[in-house]
Amino acid sequence: MRRSVADVVVQALVDEGVTHTFGIPGTHNIELYDALDRCREITPVLVTDEQAASFAADGLARATGGVGVVNLVPGAGVTHALSGIAEAYMDGIPLVVLTCGIRIDTGAAFQLHDIDQLALLAPVTKSARRAERADDVYPLLRQAFALARAGTPGPVAVEIPANFYLIQQEIGELRAPAPDAPPPLDGAALEKAAELLNAARRPAVYAGYGARHAKEALLAVVEALEAPVATTIQGKGVFPEEHPLFLWNGFGTAAPPFVRKVMARCDALLAVGCRFSEVGTGSYGITPPATVVHVDINPQVLNRNVPATVGVTADAGAFLAALHPLLLPRRRDEALRASITAGHASVREQWARHPSKGRVTPFRLFSAISELAPQAVITTDSGNGTFLAMEHLRLPEPGRFLAPVDYSCMGYAVPAALGAKLAHPQRDVIALAGDGAFLMTGLELATASAYGAGLVACLLRDKELAQIAQFQRTTLNRAACSVLSPYRADALAEATGAAYLAAGCDDEVPAALGEALRLARGGRPVLLEVAIDYSRKTYFTKGVVLTNLWRLPWRERVRMVTRAVARRISPPSK
Repeated sequence: MRRSVADVVVQALVDEGVTHTFGIPGTHNIELYDALDRCREITPVLVTDEQAASFAADGLARATGGVGVVNLVPGAGVTHALSGIAEAYMDGIPLVVLTCGIRIDTGAAFQLHDIDQLALLAPVTKSARRAERADDVYPLLRQAFALARAGTPGPVAVEIPANFYLIQQEIGELRAPAPDAPPPLDGAALEKAAELLNAARRPAVYAGYGARHAKEALLAVVEALEAPVATTIQGKGVFPEEHPLFLWNGFGTAAPPFVRKVMARCDALLAVGCRFSEVGTGSYGITPPATVVHVDINPQVLNRNVPATVGVTADAGAFLAALHPLLLPRRRDEALRASITAGHASVREQWARHPSKGRVTPFRLFSAISELAPQAVITTDSGNGTFLAMEHLRLPEPGRFLAPVDYSCMGYAVPAALGAKLAHPQRDVIALAGDGAFLMTGLELATASAYGAGLVACLLRDKELAQIAQFQRTTLNRAACSVLSPYRADALAEATGAAYLAAGCDDEVPAALGEALRLARGGRPVLLEVAIDYSRKTYFTKGVVLTNLWRLPWRERVRMVTRAVARRISPPSK
């Protein structure tokens, strides 16, 4: 049967439950966009830049637990989108990168946009393949979705040559490939893990993003072990953070003293759905207990950064559900719970004790967010916004904290918020964008206006690249090339159709945020300019600096400290 491959692609997307695609049409895929325009189930979202398309698809995937779809023209569309694709790859977010290819039926060389884009995509995707025949398109796309979700999730790229769209093709019956069976649990490893955890006097749990679908099983295991719980940064919310056994997002030198004290007493660690990555561990600033049970769906992460006493390749939910019946019941540890509660209270008290003079204290901003938008999805950008939100917010579930972590790409917050808001139009969505990152992708407020996506973009304004400037001042006692060129946020808001509000001090935050949420709930995006005070460093920043300083040879430590002290005494002239 002769039919348009564009209709076949759309059918595959519909069959996978896709509701939105993100991209910019070009000469190679106008037939596909025409087919999408005729489809009632899918909204093709026109963004301002393909980098934002990949961030928005990523945000939708994280917020829904589904697969995001990026729709790209060949060449420039792919290269523009690479940053967001790499973010999804490093953070384990399922995307299908639907890229068009040049014509393969003419034999002509030097075609428009002709580069080896599959070679570019290969290092930042789980798979990058071209459909060589029209009959390949439907099964290849269905396989791409399955692969994007399987194991450690990630992006999968499928290239469809332009001539398949332009010229109707002979296509047979549309059949999806049979799903792969999940791998069986290693019974011996499971029993050994239970034995080690039962023998431990004070076990602890370290849970990552890989445990996001295992909330109930994780909670049952934690309460059976009566174990304190730390999560990775990206794993924020996989364990309910108001629970009396919740410690922190991380442990080690990048965590508060009470967290380090609790973890120092632990003699076994159950690490589940995590990789002990650099950012998640505060630049490898953790010292796990001697006994480590490490569980992850990807066997390549086991024994990579942290030696495991027992390493188990398994889905987090399946492992935890099988482990729970094997655990011996323990008494409720009231002293442990009380120490954790007191530790959190002490941290909050310290934050509240240092209000900003003439600017906005992060504690006041996040208190207002928690009070006025308790169910909000929060997106952040690379840098201080991520670590402040991580430390201040307490979230009861995953899918509420969307942050660029292991690739840590600037420009994520606003387009990711767009994707999350389109997926959840009835929920509050708040983007925390640094003023440097906002310059990269803030124009997506125009897209939000066009599609009635009422998100709130909090522009954390300090007029410099804050995280880098903090590192520079801490280690070098000066900041080089990290002060931003001035710009008017109110003019950008007007240009994009967004409402504009500002909060210049603590007292202005509740009213400004409340009005921003009111306008956003009516379907209009809002740019809320917040004069943020970054003078008080996060635990994460302080911990990373110390960890890296002490890791250097003695000679380099002395050199760096001496230089910083000398510059403090006698600042260098311009």
